[in-house]
Amino acid sequence: MNPTTTAAPLLAAPIAGLPPTFQWGVATSAYQIEGAASEDGRTPSIWDTFCRKPGAVHDADNGDVACDHYHRMPQDVALIKSLGVDAYRFSVSWPRVQPGGRGPVNPAGLAFYDRLVDELLTNGIDPWVTLYHWDLPQELEDAGGWPVRDTAYRFADYATLVFEKLQDRVATFTTLNEPWCSAWLGYQVGVHAPGRQNFGDAIAAVHHLLLGHGLATQRMRSLETRPHTYGITLNMGTADPVSDTAEDREATRRADGMGLRIYLDPLRHGRYPEDITSELTTPFPVQDGDLEIISTPFDVLGVNFYFGQNFAGTDEAGNTHDASGEPVVRAVLPDTPRTAMDWPITPDRFTQLLVRLHRDYPGLPMVITENGAAFPDNPDSTGFVADEARTAYLATHLKAVADARLQGADVRGYFAWSLMDNFEWAEGYAKRFGIVHVDYETQARTPKQSALWYRDTITRTREGR
Repeated sequence: MNPTTTAAPLLAAPIAGLPPTFQWGVATSAYQIEGAASEDGRTPSIWDTFCRKPGAVHDADNGDVACDHYHRMPQDVALIKSLGVDAYRFSVSWPRVQPGGRGPVNPAGLAFYDRLVDELLTNGIDPWVTLYHWDLPQELEDAGGWPVRDTAYRFADYATLVFEKLQDRVATFTTLNEPWCSAWLGYQVGVHAPGRQNFGDAIAAVHHLLLGHGLATQRMRSLETRPHTYGITLNMGTADPVSDTAEDREATRRADGMGLRIYLDPLRHGRYPEDITSELTTPFPVQDGDLEIISTPFDVLGVNFYFGQNFAGTDEAGNTHDASGEPVVRAVLPDTPRTAMDWPITPDRFTQLLVRLHRDYPGLPMVITENGAAFPDNPDSTGFVADEARTAYLATHLKAVADARLQGADVRGYFAWSLMDNFEWAEGYAKRFGIVHVDYETQARTPKQSALWYRDTITRTREGR
């Protein structure tokens, strides 16, 4: 059996509600795929350091080699082209372009992205640049990291270096990927780099990440020689109460405030949500003029969605406050099928989120910059994976996007996460999100059934058949 001709077309069909102008893409990030961790002048990032911390990453995995994209880039671009997508979202490695996080550009490091952009354009693929996908130079973390105000200014300097080199060919620049993860998983929970556990550091990191976004956007706009699209990508879910009790509704309000509104309210309205700031024991370190910088107009909101959650205002024993006296905010995952990450599959919540964003933050076009799922993959002798579960996941979530558009949400594109299996942060190489299978021993790439389905669905949706 030839999987290229028989596996994918059985499920592929046009998705009603997605117009011919809808943009289709795939996404990756630098540390997860590039490898070449110490080549051509690249210095360590916080993830290089975190991976060496005992017990921090599954099997002590690291991104030293990853998918070896740094050396296999032309072949990977050809692979992207074979999927029929319009665009490729990738991130730039800060310590590769500006070793140490300050000072002059590293020409050898920046040259890689120069070649990547040219290769993409030669193959008719629109490059979408993400300037920061979690790989803070270790020297900046040693100086205090994102909890320190200076890091926001260092980010704006770095963004300028990349923009000046690529702006003539790249139309879309997004500043940050998922500042919630950078701040909370990195500085409060400690399960992501740099692995700190300090609430005050996390609150300061939120503010300085957003300040860095605003400073970088202003700086790039001031230097542009032609119009560009500027954006930021947020990971967002939905928050619903487990029941209609006052405690559960209050827990849901707090969860929504800390997970979504503390980002979008300052970005769009120039203020942090008062109901949240009034309850914080540690205030955001706002200085005069900061909120005006943070609310600098931008053009597109990147939405990363994986699942929605329910919340309860009591712990499992029925207590409304924890040992420190803080109100309980307990996440309760919906009772649905799960992915290999134990994340619930909730496409209906995807529609709910997009419609809510359209309602509460109107006038801001959206693009789905990440959506996908990890499942246990079982490749055959050729490396092909008949990943029916991932294919079904993509199908239901693309329909959810189409349903949101029918309800008025201005969603203009979709990037599948991810192009290929890669280093999945604290999960190392144990979890596979790719629509392309990677044999990490040989680095062979094999499109899975989901990739073939995605290719054919794109074609049929464009053609309306």
